[in-house]
Amino acid sequence: MNILVVHGPNLNLLGTREPEVYGTDTLEEINSRITAFAKKRDAAVTFFQSNHEGEIIDEIQKSSHDALVINPGAFTHYSHAIRDAIQAAGKPAIEVHLSNIHGREPFRSRSVIAPACRGQISGFGPTSYLLAIEALVGDS
Repeated sequence: MNILVVHGPNLNLLGTREPEVYGTDTLEEINSRITAFAKKRDAAVTFFQSNHEGEIIDEIQKSSHDALVINPGAFTHYSHAIRDAIQAAGKPAIEVHLSNIHGREPFRSRSVIAPACRGQISGFGPTSYLLAIEALVGDS
């Protein structure tokens, strides 16, 4: 299984951005954990990070992935365009978040992305990504 992992806006700042909320792991460290975890499950991962909505949409559209794991960051709450790209791809997708978006500010608890996904995993830090990989590989 080939899984595209998309990291949305500001995730390139992990490790220094609000460590009390997002932890101290950098994006590179998280990607390394995901790669090792996926490899043990005979899955391959490709990573993409962007702060730009259109670039995320383009990557989802052009990718030949079997499945998608996406942390849309702030786009979670309003990007119908990313949701449409996920739906149009027709591949299994799981939305992930490092923090528990339902336990934070009220605006963060609404996801327009989730309805286009098999599920949403939030609040487990970097393990949220691993749980998503496990769910996708287990479904294959």
